[in-house]
Amino acid sequence: MPVSMNPYLHFENAAREAMEFYRSVLGGELQIMTFGEMGAEGPVPPPDGVMHAHLQTPDGFVLMASDGDPERPIGSAAAGVSISLSGDDAAKLEGWFTALGDGGTVDVAFEKQMWGDTFGQLTDRFGVRWLVNAVAPAA
Repeated sequence: MPVSMNPYLHFENAAREAMEFYRSVLGGELQIMTFGEMGAEGPVPPPDGVMHAHLQTPDGFVLMASDGDPERPIGSAAAGVSISLSGDDAAKLEGWFTALGDGGTVDVAFEKQMWGDTFGQLTDRFGVRWLVNAVAPAA
């Protein structure tokens, strides 16, 4: 098995909702394992809390997440990290940008930038920052 690197997001009791939202936007298969399924009886961690979530998309992306320990707040899910989506399918990327921005904040509109690509930045409703870049066609 080759080595891989994947984003792993941590939420305060919103991992299930966030991962179901990301599946609705990006597609794919979502697997969720709760603390209760692994024997936790609560109240900390809560048995219905997400111990591990794994989303595998048709485009080959892997996104993972969990709920944090309620006794150790994690703050923002983003914590200074952004998730970058890029490629040459501008229509698909624009669709993802629009969908991810639902309920969030658009920081930079998805539009042609000075370097020639179409780019946008947003912070989704869960506090995760997304950078979306559609590469300009070669001249």
